[in-house]
Amino acid sequence: MFWNEEIETISGEDLQKLQIERLRETILRTQSVPFYREKFKEFGITPDDIQTCDDVKKLPLTTKKDLQQGYPFGFVAVPMRDVVRIHTTSGTTGKPTVVTYTAQDLDNWSELIARNLTMAGMTSDDVFQNMVNYGLFTGGLGFHYGSEKIGAVSIPAGTGNTERQIEMLSEFGVTAIHCTPSYAMRVAEVAEEMGATLDKLKIGVFGAEPWSEALRPHLERRLGVEAFDSYGMSELFGPGVAFECKEHNGLHIWHDSYYVEIIDPKTGENLPPGQRGELVITPLMKHAMPLLRYRTGDITMLIPEPCPCGRGMRIARVTGRSDDMLIIRGINVFPSQIEHVIRQIPGVGDQYMVTIDRVHYLDEMTIDIEVTDEMFNGELDQLKQLQLRVARALKERLELRTTINLVGRGSLPRFEGKAKRVIDNRKDV
Repeated sequence: MFWNEEIETISGEDLQKLQIERLRETILRTQSVPFYREKFKEFGITPDDIQTCDDVKKLPLTTKKDLQQGYPFGFVAVPMRDVVRIHTTSGTTGKPTVVTYTAQDLDNWSELIARNLTMAGMTSDDVFQNMVNYGLFTGGLGFHYGSEKIGAVSIPAGTGNTERQIEMLSEFGVTAIHCTPSYAMRVAEVAEEMGATLDKLKIGVFGAEPWSEALRPHLERRLGVEAFDSYGMSELFGPGVAFECKEHNGLHIWHDSYYVEIIDPKTGENLPPGQRGELVITPLMKHAMPLLRYRTGDITMLIPEPCPCGRGMRIARVTGRSDDMLIIRGINVFPSQIEHVIRQIPGVGDQYMVTIDRVHYLDEMTIDIEVTDEMFNGELDQLKQLQLRVARALKERLELRTTINLVGRGSLPRFEGKAKRVIDNRKDV
């Protein structure tokens, strides 16, 4: 099922022609932004130097720090009277990133979301409950307008009040949901406690935080959905940049709207398909706030093989952010990799928490893991065996030496938005 089959399957010379046309239009728009005018002078280039898509390597990279330094409107390329909406990031690591939109931007963005939801099987017959924040966070309004564009009944549920969320899911005949994967597990847990049946639910869209492939069967079994991974970020409109099709083998990134590169995060050199690195994106359809070669910080790779669904470019599931990577005694690991290992072990529950301390100049990792009621209330020897099994699996697959604490269900925090799975105390030492 396609929203726009001609565009979603475009390839070869037609795609290259469309991309360079839109890339050159984007470059011209950036000349209204002082940051880019200065960068072009610094690099000794002009817009006319970009004649092919491969010439994108001549352009400057843009970072989140650059956007923060331009706070609030230093990257706006249109008169403010043409701006119709403002979103921002959370600003937890400094000044928030301010993102502006023209009316055309909002229409382009909602169409990308419509493509994604259509690809997942949603139609105008569906009832869609959007369980993410509707404030300055882009996930709420982004998915809301996209679901309305395809004609679905849209419920702006927002976050929190989980029991009421479950009542709406059941009483309104909800067939599709969108939320963070961690909150989805919380919804499943509370629904089971309430004895609620969610028999109409069939599609689950999960994003805003990395989640492992091992979590998919848990989400699907406990909620009765087909789970789809969603990728996006505020600087690139918001959600809707890339999305899984029903093959569930990578995320289609909309190549008519984004020019994609993978670079070595240390050297900045471009990497070929099949090799993991940092995702760099040039949005091709943004008017209020055009960007060139934006460093997302997300680690993934281009998948070289064509997808059986017929759509174009795919990226692998995002492993994590380059700045979220943990280095433990010289071992590089992402939280999602830890999750992937532990969730495959029978007896492990839904929640875990990683704590890292520095003891006598050495890194020590402790992982608290909830286990099932049956396991926690069973034989002590069984619990010890599970503890050893988890520690052994992390050592064998990720080369991590860890202390494992197994705790009962309900012992660890629950999250309504993005989950905080790692407490790194080393910065305080």
